[in-house]
This record gives sequence, C-alpha cells and structure tokens, in this order.
Amino acid sequence: MMIKKKILNPDRIRRINGGFSFIPHRFLGDGFLSSLQQKELLLYLFLVIASDRHGLSFYSYDAICTLLQMNIDQYITARNGLIDKDLIAFDGTVFQVLDLPVRPVLLSSKEHAHNQTKNQIAVAQLVDHSLKTMG
Repeated sequence: MMIKKKILNPDRIRRINGGFSFIPHRFLGDGFLSSLQQKELLLYLFLVIASDRHGLSFYSYDAICTLLQMNIDQYITARNGLIDKDLIAFDGTVFQVLDLPVRPVLLSSKEHAHNQTKNQIAVAQLVDHSLKTMG
C-alpha cells in the first residue's frame, strides 16, 4: 500500500531563497547517516547549511564550537571523522562538503584508535597556536 503525500501547511512550503544547501536522499538510504557519530552528524549538517553551492564554507573552529556548543576535542574528533569518512575536505581554513562517495566509509577499531591520537596532536597544535597569537 502506497502512502499518499499531501502538503500539511501550504503557507510554509520550503523554498530556496538566497542560499543553497541540500543533502541527497541517499545520505539516509545508503547508510551515511547511520555511519556517523552524533557530533560528526551535527558538524556535517552545519557545514551543509553554511556552505555555498560548491560546498565551500570558512567558519573558524571557535565560531563552529560556539555555535554547535562543542568543545575543541569534540570539534576535532568530528572534523577528522568526516574527513576520514570522505565526506568533507579541509585545508586548515576552508571546508568543502564533498559529493557522497559510492558507499559509507566504516572505520575499524584500529583506525579509530589512530584517529584519537591524531586528534590529540591537533588539539595540542591548536592550543599552541592560540597561545602564540595571544602573547
């Protein structure tokens, strides 16, 4: 039996005005949503919303942490997780939300442990950079 769809509130139909963002339906259907940790999903959705039609955005880590109510460790873990899962690219300043890969990238526990070490190094580098710019 097929469910018939109907507009529930015709005065509030979504329209694209000014900005542009979207998430392909296969993000849900092909398992990308279920492959993400909660903070990864939050950051991914933010980057989709914040990006232009090419998927580019340039929010700083402190602005992202403030807006998403994340600490620096959570941000770095989420960011690196999205990079490792081939969903975003990041050059230190600019983010790019990438076209979805063929299938979700699932990390092994060994890769996850390696990523935790990378995250700790990244946090130390950010703290060091912040301290140098303050003094």
